[in-house]
Amino acid sequence: MIKGFHGVRYQVKDVARAVAFYTQRLNFVLVHQQLPAFALLSIDGTHILLSGPGASGSRPLSSGQTQEPGGSNRIVLEVSDLPSLVAEMKSSGCRFRNEVETGPVGRQIQLEDPDGNPIELFESAR
Repeated sequence: MIKGFHGVRYQVKDVARAVAFYTQRLNFVLVHQQLPAFALLSIDGTHILLSGPGASGSRPLSSGQTQEPGGSNRIVLEVSDLPSLVAEMKSSGCRFRNEVETGPVGRQIQLEDPDGNPIELFESAR
């Protein structure tokens, strides 16, 4: 039986480095960590699970395929004043996958965490 939404898992190479990025740059709160393998972070009631090498959530799949950082699935964080935030983050050395895109419901850009996992920063047009 499904009880509810638990969180989003990201594969990372260095859990401590990822925790620093998410807490210092994106205002996540550290809920629990078991270094060097795992950390649980939260923002606005949503959890992100960071699995490093050696974590049960990062072990190879039964097919032998390894689970690695990156990809296109992503969390989406709602922001205000996207241009100012992007400028501030770029000046502090953050990496982005693209430039700001504008669509019918708002603007967005894809930020990368230190391991290349995408985070979408979204500003509503409303």
